[in-house]
Amino acid sequence: MCPKFPVPLPVRKCQAGETVRAQASTGVRKRSHLPFLVLGEHCPQSSMTCTNLQNEWEGEVSVGKGYNSNHCYKTLTCFPPENFTGFTKQSKPEVQKCTYNYLSPENTVEGRRLLDSITWPETLPLPKPFSLDLTTSASKSTFSTVPRRGGWRVGDKLTVTIQVNDYHGNPKKGGGDFLIARLQSRELGAGVVGQVKDHLNGTFTALFPLLWKGTADVEVRLVQSSESITVLKRLTEEQPDRLYFGSDFKSRGLKETTTCNVCLDPHKAPLCNFTDLKTGEPWFCYKPKKLDCDTRVNHFKRGFSQRISKEEEGLFQKGINMNVPLMALGNYTITILPKAGESNEASPGPSGYYFNNQWRPIGGRAVRQFNKASVITSCLKGKQLYLFGDSTIRQYYLHITKTLPNLQTFDKHSSPQGGPFLAVDHTNDIVVNYRCHGPPIRFGSVPVSQLRYVANELDMVTGGPGTVVVVGVWSHFSTFPMEVYSQRLLTIRRAAQRLLDRAPGTKVIVRTSNMKDPILLESLSNSDWYSLQRDKVLRAVFKDTGLFLLDAWEMGQAHYLPNSLHPQPEIIKLMIDGVLSHTCPGMGE
Repeated sequence: MCPKFPVPLPVRKCQAGETVRAQASTGVRKRSHLPFLVLGEHCPQSSMTCTNLQNEWEGEVSVGKGYNSNHCYKTLTCFPPENFTGFTKQSKPEVQKCTYNYLSPENTVEGRRLLDSITWPETLPLPKPFSLDLTTSASKSTFSTVPRRGGWRVGDKLTVTIQVNDYHGNPKKGGGDFLIARLQSRELGAGVVGQVKDHLNGTFTALFPLLWKGTADVEVRLVQSSESITVLKRLTEEQPDRLYFGSDFKSRGLKETTTCNVCLDPHKAPLCNFTDLKTGEPWFCYKPKKLDCDTRVNHFKRGFSQRISKEEEGLFQKGINMNVPLMALGNYTITILPKAGESNEASPGPSGYYFNNQWRPIGGRAVRQFNKASVITSCLKGKQLYLFGDSTIRQYYLHITKTLPNLQTFDKHSSPQGGPFLAVDHTNDIVVNYRCHGPPIRFGSVPVSQLRYVANELDMVTGGPGTVVVVGVWSHFSTFPMEVYSQRLLTIRRAAQRLLDRAPGTKVIVRTSNMKDPILLESLSNSDWYSLQRDKVLRAVFKDTGLFLLDAWEMGQAHYLPNSLHPQPEIIKLMIDGVLSHTCPGMGE
């Protein structure tokens, strides 16, 4: 077991035993970086070096249990040599160009807790010289079902063992691969995701609840290899600004375009500070050479650039080592018999499953079918529906306006991606709004006047029993440090709580992330592993808040249709059924 080692709040000076990122002064201990998390019962005792410091600083490894967590921290404490007299001009570490800090001490504390919620097994450095043959191979990895005496029955648990191997067929010795598992029956329109556990030695276990009688097929897929996750971690740590944005500045016939981002190097050029005054969300652009900062007219995605080798690109090959099924040893089809007696004791599992092609939450309110425009209209009559977020939320607006013929749209002059969109049914007093979230957002040109932060928009909603709000913010934050995303969710949560305090009858729904159909560029900038990490943080932020969580992650993964950044219309319809069932319990079929 790990010794007691609580992580303290950051202070102005580095004290012994702290974990902070700060400049050191003479005779003061310093940590080289934030610790990296290691999942397991015991903390490793491997050696480390103070590679980022000069003057031959000495290192010492300490281990301990993390703040509010059962995970172990492995940390390097660096000490200056006896003759150290302070940083010289030549030895002074490089000035930190970008900082991604929380906006308050409270957010800092919760931010550490959120990092605990996304702890991932330590992935090994890439072998040198690099050889793809030594990395995880889906074609050489296998899974098998664990037999059960007397067969399987509804209410039982199905256990699947997984062995991950390299291209030579040799078992991997560590963990960190991203695998998913699902149990499906196309004939019954049924599907459920399995809970995958990494044993950190090349083996995994997937556990499925058996929820229907009949046959079902087991599928296990390699989403990302541990080696590719090593690359993804490095990209975020070394190049958090590899996705960059731009703005046009216009005045008196002049036009200049500059780069913008959450954080920019102030030594490169003067900055225009567009940090939101209410939420504190940071945003900067380089100042135009001739025009003033207040002449900014729009926002757009400008480019994407990262340093990745050809060998590393080989770790992101769709159908070879990314989003590819593993081979089954033996029969992967099982027969589930009717329930007999009491079920096994409950354990953490999926949030829902499909049966008869309908989503059935486990332990929550039933999702009913809203198949007719008249039923949807009856549900939304006298209501205002606010949709805030990215393009996966825009899909809801497009579905509803296409389904309800009496909705008249008023979005002719809006940005086709960012909106804002408005649709009104005067007869039934229905108003549907869509607005994209504030930067970072990867859309084409969005007028500055329409760049709104979700928290600010929530503060402008009157609320009440006739108000429904759906929020979905995740995809556009994938390349940034987790602090940026956590900070955004925390501001949204507080605004949602203020809304419910002043208007308790308001319905607030939060949509989770979903998996995608990966290609190389998509996997480097918006990988499913990035999405998984943000999905975990989102669930942790909104846990026990009373807000309704729409589980797009499991709804997409358990469905037989292929994953897509923008889920297929059939899945969107099922998600809308979930929104309407929460809005109008008892209605629908």
